[in-house]
Amino acid sequence: MEEVYEFLKKCGTYYLATVEGDQPRVRPFGTVDIFEGKLYIQTGKSKAVSKQIQANPKVEICAYADGKWLRLTGKLVRDDRVEAKKHLLDNYPELQSMYSPEDDNTEVLYFDEATAVFYSFTEQPRIIKF
Repeated sequence: MEEVYEFLKKCGTYYLATVEGDQPRVRPFGTVDIFEGKLYIQTGKSKAVSKQIQANPKVEICAYADGKWLRLTGKLVRDDRVEAKKHLLDNYPELQSMYSPEDDNTEVLYFDEATAVFYSFTEQPRIIKF
């Protein structure tokens, strides 16, 4: 999982895919954190992406850097604890003007049943499950 975290941090921007009804939805994301041994991302509960995840928690992330790419699939689980929100926001101070660990909008989610596959044109795919 640490390798997945490091790759996503290195990319800066990754793309999160959700489903809305029968329509895929993809958007850029940039937050990633490890808290209590789990890989987290962050969004706002008021956003469509949050509603899509709550309706169907199966998501996929795609990220690319230096000729390699990552596809990360799994279920996202909401963690409403202030400690989890604070940990993530402490690592992204630029978000603290929009989000707070104590507000009703900040949402942090961790991956459950995750499968990460690293790809490149020169190596065999490598799988990490966590």
